[in-house]
Amino acid sequence: MVKKEIKIEKTLNRPPVVVVLGHVDHGKSSLLEAIRDFKITSKESGGITQHIGAYEVEEKGKKITFIDTPGHEAFSAMRARGAQVADIALLVVDAAQSVQPQTKEAVTAIKRAGIPMIVVINKIDLPNANPEKIKGELSKIDVQVESYGGKIPSVNVSAKEKRGINELLEIILLVADMHDLKSEVDTPSQGLIIESYMDDKMGPVATAIIKKGILRRKNIIATDLALAKSIKSIKNFQGKDIFEALPSQPVIILGFDKVPAVGEKFKTYNSVQEAEIQMKMEEQKREIGSTVLEVDPDKKVLNIILKGDVFGSLEAIEAMLKALPQEKVILRILKSEVGDINEKDAKLAEMSKAQIIGFRVKIATPVVKFMKADLEKKLRIKTFDIIYELIQDVRNGLEKVLEPEVVRQDIGKLRTIVVFWGEKNRQIVGGKITEGELKKGLKLEVLRDEKKVGAGKIINLQRDKKDVDLARKGDEAGILFEGNIKIEKGDILSAFTETRQKGVL
Repeated sequence: MVKKEIKIEKTLNRPPVVVVLGHVDHGKSSLLEAIRDFKITSKESGGITQHIGAYEVEEKGKKITFIDTPGHEAFSAMRARGAQVADIALLVVDAAQSVQPQTKEAVTAIKRAGIPMIVVINKIDLPNANPEKIKGELSKIDVQVESYGGKIPSVNVSAKEKRGINELLEIILLVADMHDLKSEVDTPSQGLIIESYMDDKMGPVATAIIKKGILRRKNIIATDLALAKSIKSIKNFQGKDIFEALPSQPVIILGFDKVPAVGEKFKTYNSVQEAEIQMKMEEQKREIGSTVLEVDPDKKVLNIILKGDVFGSLEAIEAMLKALPQEKVILRILKSEVGDINEKDAKLAEMSKAQIIGFRVKIATPVVKFMKADLEKKLRIKTFDIIYELIQDVRNGLEKVLEPEVVRQDIGKLRTIVVFWGEKNRQIVGGKITEGELKKGLKLEVLRDEKKVGAGKIINLQRDKKDVDLARKGDEAGILFEGNIKIEKGDILSAFTETRQKGVL
């Protein structure tokens, strides 16, 4: 009897992973919702019960994975770590608007990632929609669509009316076929964390995209920072328990000892010891590569402790905070962590005189009691639900740290013709106003041979031997001067005001 050899495939075709980018108001979220609702919710009972940052759809028997993180902070975070998150990018542009600065930023991000692009012209249902105008504007930023002689496919859609969705999915599959996406399966599973947070009941929760290998329940899995000695549970994008996950599949993983960071790569290991050795090696690399932030002693510093609901939010907030001007005052993030504001945070803030900034998190009860019981500590904690408001508040905090700026405004000048009288620190002088105007009470700077030799102020002002509040250019005026210098004939008296204004970054 001849034994038939069973050939085990070591690679398989995998679904494309798609990310959606574009201007904030051009319909990225509505497009993702339209695809999801059109292909999933209407056909499968239960639909999607929770937001996990990614989902799958099926078109003509083939699957497509969409990364569904708002504004896609995770995409930038992963790219910054050198991780390839997506295979295809959709560039969404409003058909009734025009190419915006964020559109250009998205194009730059896609080109840097080195992945194929599909232009999606959305909102074609609007009466003023003009897809051809959009294509022309895109050509000016080196995005040549096929109908304009280029190689980039484009599709017109209406997310609102769910028009063009099938055509878009077909183009995605066509582009994926052209790039022949394959993945090894006979290898330790690897992938990327695209979203993570701490759940009160389930503990650390991570959403991941499998890149290669097959991930199975009870696998030992680790990132550079977090370890799961045995995966407790793998769920699909609809929250249903599954035993294993294939490449490009989005999954929810439970069992990490701490919340992994967005953009971290994960890998399965044969033993916990092997995983811990690898994590230790990565930690040593980070320590060798890290440098202590040396702050100029002459510069002001604002220390903050940042707490957030998920790593995606934290990374987006950190990036925006680091973009704030720091030439005049330095913003130092002492700690950035997922989870509610706890006693450790409060103690660190007290020791370092730091503010605690929370995004969509709660303040632990002991911390609230501590704040009420000991007002003298002046523990400063603020929580926010909108990123823009958080960033603006930190900006205001940086400006409060700055010394108020003294702004000088020159008002007028008088050339001294005669000095009438002097006693102690007062003099009466006469002269002609050559610029602007003079008012009673204004500060004066005394210039002699174009150099400042003294200062004072106008105690009284006369014109035609009568007291006045104001004299203008061309007038001859007498001044009762009070100051620290004896005025001489020919001196220029420069009048000015000084106002203290809040420091500006």
